Amino acid sequence: MHDLHRYLRQMRDIYGDAIVLPPRTASEEDGSVTGTDGWQRTRSLEGFRERIHTCTSCSLGHTRKSFVFGVGNPDADIVLIGEAPGAEEDARGEPFVGRAGQLLNDILKAINLTREEVYICNILKCRPPNNRDPLPTEVEQCEPYLHHQIALIKPRIMLALGRIAAQTLLRTTDSLTRLREVEHTYQGVPLHVTYHPAALLRNPNWKRPTWDDVQRFRARYDALKKQA
Repeated sequence: MHDLHRYLRQMRDIYGDAIVLPPRTASEEDGSVTGTDGWQRTRSLEGFRERIHTCTSCSLGHTRKSFVFGVGNPDADIVLIGEAPGAEEDARGEPFVGRAGQLLNDILKAINLTREEVYICNILKCRPPNNRDPLPTEVEQCEPYLHHQIALIKPRIMLALGRIAAQTLLRTTDSLTRLREVEHTYQGVPLHVTYHPAALLRNPNWKRPTWDDVQRFRARYDALKKQA
């Protein structure tokens, strides 16, 4: 729209008032962005979601039921990141719902946090068929959306939920055990790694190491707050 206005103004300068311009919109006046392009310049999570929720840039955009953008506090200190929506998330349009979502809520409660305090999202915004792992081409398309979410939220610390999410974010094939042992950095933000809640439902023996992970995570978060 900005380019079109520039062009029409140039034509009016040449041909005079025979060229009639439409009035500038409020969004053009204040520099905000509307339409289907320019999502990189959106200034709020809600505006960003409105811009990209109809995305069909990869095949998942044609098979999804819902575009699962993310939920939580837009000014959160903490961002939790999974790999992609599952069947229940696809049906409801919200990440980490159902039994896995309830377990995640319980994990947050155990470290004195609530779902409303943090921000929860996935690398992919659409469900892969049959819950298969994300393809590299899908990550390539969708991960820039995650980058913009992080830039808008400006969290102090992040937690990757599950092996696939951690390996994808960190571009590694290291085991989940090794990835859980150290702090990483993603988009300039400290990143910790733990098990996916759905994995804990399948193997309750992993609940204890998850408890250890989130205790370290909480301690690191508290330390970062003191440094601010």
